[in-house]
Amino acid sequence: MYKILIADDEELIRALIAKYAKFEGYETEEARDGMEAVRKCAEENFDIVIMDIMMPVMNGYEATKCIRLSNRPDGKTVPIIAMSANAFSDDIVQSKNAGMNDHVAKPLSTEKLISTIHTYLGKGTKNDN
Repeated sequence: MYKILIADDEELIRALIAKYAKFEGYETEEARDGMEAVRKCAEENFDIVIMDIMMPVMNGYEATKCIRLSNRPDGKTVPIIAMSANAFSDDIVQSKNAGMNDHVAKPLSTEKLISTIHTYLGKGTKNDN
């Protein structure tokens, strides 16, 4: 089964994403801030990371850079999807420059988010694809 890390400081957003991801057949893990996301990525393998930009302790840009610079081989390749209320072209460029693969605007469209996840992982479990 594909495993998704959901990094967002808003519990309601994490719960909503987890609910839809589980419905689609994905396993989820949650992080409340960028530092926790970096730590979890150092300890576990994830197939994709959904990363909020504006978080306490460490923002999503900094967390992404740390994950990309980590010694883990998957740190350089794991898809990282930015989530942000800032969805102007400059914001999307900044996300890409930080090492993120894609950008989803808030307020979230669950259809858009799940479609983006499917783009990188496919639908269902690793064994199904």
